[in-house]
Amino acid sequence: MVQFFSQLFSYSHPWTHVNVGIWQKYPNPHSGHVISVDVLDRSIDGETGIIRTERILGCKQSAPKWVVRMLGGSDDAFVREVSFVDPVTSRTTITSENLSLSQYVTVLEQITYERDPTSPQSRTQFRQTAEIQSRMGLWKSVGEQLEKYSAERFSTNAKLGREGFEHVLRALWERRLERETMSST
Repeated sequence: MVQFFSQLFSYSHPWTHVNVGIWQKYPNPHSGHVISVDVLDRSIDGETGIIRTERILGCKQSAPKWVVRMLGGSDDAFVREVSFVDPVTSRTTITSENLSLSQYVTVLEQITYERDPTSPQSRTQFRQTAEIQSRMGLWKSVGEQLEKYSAERFSTNAKLGREGFEHVLRALWERRLERETMSST
């Protein structure tokens, strides 16, 4: 059995502003579970101008006691994220997958940020999907419980992530307005 998650909404900020915010998303008061972000690689394609970035996110989340007892592990979890920012098409895609406990469950997340077709100069459309699948073929009932737990945790974290990113974007916007006000006086 596979669990699916998806959401679609628009941020009230232009695509360029959202892309500045992506790199400043953590830490924020709504996503305290993300404790570290390490850039492994960043490159720019000379022909297309596409920026590719690979990062590792370190998270601290308590796993259910039954998972720790049965499968081992700890509260530390790591996620690999690869992003592509295309300045020509104004499209950013991010793919992430769990590294921790991946032998038992895989979580594959895909995110797209692009100009909102209804208001391309002032809004950014956000699309997020996730596929959560147990890899515990012999222990089907345990695998289904793990998938269910992972999907619920993902949904909770997605809500917190959206709230946290809104916080970051508002703070960036306020700083920009302050600078513009100061420079015009």
